[in-house]
Amino acid sequence: MGILYIVATPLGNLDDITLRALTTLKSVDVVLCEDTRNTVKLLNHFKIQKPLVSYFQHSKLSKIDYIFGELSQGKNLTLVTDAGTPGISDPGGKLIEQLLALAAGELRIIPIPGPNAAVAALSISGFPADKFVFWGFPPHKKGREKYFKEIAEQKETVVFYESTHRIIKALEQLEKNLPRAKRLVVCRELTKMFESVNRGTPGKILEVLKSDANNQKGEFVVIISK
Repeated sequence: MGILYIVATPLGNLDDITLRALTTLKSVDVVLCEDTRNTVKLLNHFKIQKPLVSYFQHSKLSKIDYIFGELSQGKNLTLVTDAGTPGISDPGGKLIEQLLALAAGELRIIPIPGPNAAVAALSISGFPADKFVFWGFPPHKKGREKYFKEIAEQKETVVFYESTHRIIKALEQLEKNLPRAKRLVVCRELTKMFESVNRGTPGKILEVLKSDANNQKGEFVVIISK
């Protein structure tokens, strides 16, 4: 049985890749990725050529069987996501679960740690991070109102992700549900050219984002004070 490496890749700034991640990517037989178009850019930048196999949320069971077959033949595989650490609010976690089930728990999985948007945002938040809860992405429709009501009831620092299309709605729901004493840190496009960090109440941050449509573009990490 081969080894599955879980490799964290840069959020945006390619200088954030680790030496161990590069060594691993160069050594494996196959790279599993969310989107081959994104991963090939990363590999080309570092002059790495490897076969790429896409795995995403709606991949068929036949794709999982194929991946398990490659491992069963003794091939070493690397799993990467489009940005950051695989398995953290992305399809990689499901793939690992399914492969472990097929291997009856005998599959060797090695983490190659590195960038993670939630932890990067927490590190600059100024909020207590000895205990925090991570809520991933809010539901798009069903359960969304309940999601924000439950977040408002949390006693610890809260971290969640939101997309460019729903960040305004998310902040409006936080403004509606959060106690007035709560403060936010909203990070956009971490490590990238247009990285920005806004601090304050949901209402204050809404004003900033609504003042310029460009402020709403990109991927967001939202942190709520305890």
